[in-house]
Amino acid sequence: MLFRVLHFALCSKVKSNNIQEEAASMDLSLSTKNVFSSALRFAMSIDTLKNSPELAHELKTSAQEQVEFMLSEDDEVRLLVSREEVKSVVRLGISSVLSTLLDRLSSLLLLPEEFDVLNDIEWLCKVLPRMELMKDLVFKWADVSSEILVIAQNCKLGVKMKLVEVTGKVLEAVGYGVVIVPCGSRACLLKLWLPFIRRLKTLVDAEGSGSEYRMDEDLCEFLEGSMVSLVLTLPSNDQAEVFGEWMRGIALEGVKFPDLSEAFEVWCYRSKSAKRRLLEKCDRLASENLAH
Repeated sequence: MLFRVLHFALCSKVKSNNIQEEAASMDLSLSTKNVFSSALRFAMSIDTLKNSPELAHELKTSAQEQVEFMLSEDDEVRLLVSREEVKSVVRLGISSVLSTLLDRLSSLLLLPEEFDVLNDIEWLCKVLPRMELMKDLVFKWADVSSEILVIAQNCKLGVKMKLVEVTGKVLEAVGYGVVIVPCGSRACLLKLWLPFIRRLKTLVDAEGSGSEYRMDEDLCEFLEGSMVSLVLTLPSNDQAEVFGEWMRGIALEGVKFPDLSEAFEVWCYRSKSAKRRLLEKCDRLASENLAH
């Protein structure tokens, strides 16, 4: 009898300790989620200090650093990012940042020294892959690209440069398969941005070595690599359109950037092989019909 009483008391104590540990763990998890969600909201300017722009900027920068640190060092956060409520905060932030970009571009308020919103998008390109949410930014960027490009024609050279740098991150994510995008959207992205990037390269080169804005070798190689990878993922007809535009630019304007010759050679080889296979199939079908 005494043994049963002791056993019951011991089990009760163990159960009580387990409940306390679970409660403490839940409190810690809730605390981590609240801190991370709050940092995200300030990092993406969903929450901000409207009466103090300088303090708001400092707070946003600190929040972005906090988000990066938590994603790198906190195992609990890496589990939290899969929760729908955290994803909802990130998606709200992406929409907010792109909406701000369009507003400032439309009102011509985005001067070269006021790159905050584009810097925010670059920061998103850095952290979203760690959260497996880069696809949300890519799809949104594809949706607003036409609108951005119409407005960007009237922007300063520095703003155009920053837009191309951000777009390069998007093209890289699509071209290298980090984000899986429908074929039509991939083709649209490349066809929209390729002419803009080529014209910008011409403008920047015309400014000469004395200009503060340059498309250096690293940026050019980065853009070329992303576009080559992207064009190789397109159907043959879309590839033909891209290469046609690229060759027209070389013939009429002498613009050799980007160098798509490697992708063009692959396309030519595939096209010849496909044509040969088609002819062989037609010959085989014709022979079968004659035999019957």
